[in-house]
Amino acid sequence: MSTFETKKYPSIDEQVICAKHRSGLKIKLIPKKFSSGCAAFGTRYGGKDSVFKLEGEKEFTVMPEGVAHYLEHKMFENEDGSDTFEKFGRYGTYANAYTSHDVTCYHFTSTNHFTDNLRILLDYVSHPYYTKENVDKEQGIIGQEIKMGDDNPSRALYYMLLNSLYESNPVKTKVVGTVESIAQITPELLYKCYNTFYNLSNMRLCVSADTTMEEILGVCDEVLKDQPEKKIIRRSFVEKDEVNSKYSEKKMSVSKPIFIAGIKDNFYSDDYNEMTRRSIVSDLLMTVLFGQSGDFYQEVYESGLINDFGYGANYSDAYGFCDLSGKTSEPEKAYEKIVECLKDAKNILKAEDFNRCKIASIASLVKSCDAVGIAQAEFRSTIFGGEIFDTLEMYRNVTFDEVVNLADELFQENHLTLNVVKPLKD
Repeated sequence: MSTFETKKYPSIDEQVICAKHRSGLKIKLIPKKFSSGCAAFGTRYGGKDSVFKLEGEKEFTVMPEGVAHYLEHKMFENEDGSDTFEKFGRYGTYANAYTSHDVTCYHFTSTNHFTDNLRILLDYVSHPYYTKENVDKEQGIIGQEIKMGDDNPSRALYYMLLNSLYESNPVKTKVVGTVESIAQITPELLYKCYNTFYNLSNMRLCVSADTTMEEILGVCDEVLKDQPEKKIIRRSFVEKDEVNSKYSEKKMSVSKPIFIAGIKDNFYSDDYNEMTRRSIVSDLLMTVLFGQSGDFYQEVYESGLINDFGYGANYSDAYGFCDLSGKTSEPEKAYEKIVECLKDAKNILKAEDFNRCKIASIASLVKSCDAVGIAQAEFRSTIFGGEIFDTLEMYRNVTFDEVVNLADELFQENHLTLNVVKPLKD
């Protein structure tokens, strides 16, 4: 018998109903009176998790790069030969999946037959089917995906950044792997990873729909089998404080140089609230300095120095960094302009700008909460032990002093890196 817990957020008229199924799966329901419903079912297993062991095992298992992504592709194969997408298609349902550095998620959005779609989702993700034939067949498909990614300047630039930021952190490895690494993948390796990471205690199901927890648990009773909990140990690493490389450059088929500058943050935490708060403070810091309402953005836009300028703060349990990117004919000059802004951050940062950006960020988050796809955001929060709606309160509690102090901590010369993709012919 599953017991429910309801968390209420009266300030935004939202609630989350939480339950733990007898199989070990934790479930979150965000009730929505929408015509559509969304479900996200996945595991805390991504591209960086290639070295691991279970509690009680003496030796770590080392996997080739790209296994998590490869496994995601193969989950859509069924032993009876049926097509998973065709099953969803009968109900006019959109379904997909993704693998990131730290999670794998399978999801669907439907306008009808929600319970039937949920049954399909839980069924195919809980029934792996790997054979030598279907694994070998996938190598060519994913091999082409890898080659297309290698030819993509933006993706190449992103991994240049990660390799410049990190020496030891496994986040620098490609989620899709390499042509050489995926050639080592066998059905036995896939089953090893599936049985380790697709244990229901390491998974979460999140739903945003006009349904009840009783209906969700009823489908779980039909499809899921009870499983003993497994404790997964990921190999730790030691990362140096400074960036791995100050500068990297590559020539590719681009009409104009593109760049990405990175700011390494050596803050790591398994505590979701600590990690999220750091991410929020970093995001607000970057928004105040480089947002469209700021002087920096206006100056580079009007001068034409940087086009398609963007910035971000990227945080998970094992990595954290900020980035700034764009197109420019003079990447070194653009980088100098960025560094100049970073060094002068304490003089540029103003409480009134911070408060304006904070209010805008909260408004944007509230708006995103009122969407059917909130289940996917909830999945990412809950897989790390958090709650998406708690993020709102964190935003409200962040102070201007925190942002100023983080600027002092982050914007050090040894934390900065520049990566550039230049045209084949200058």
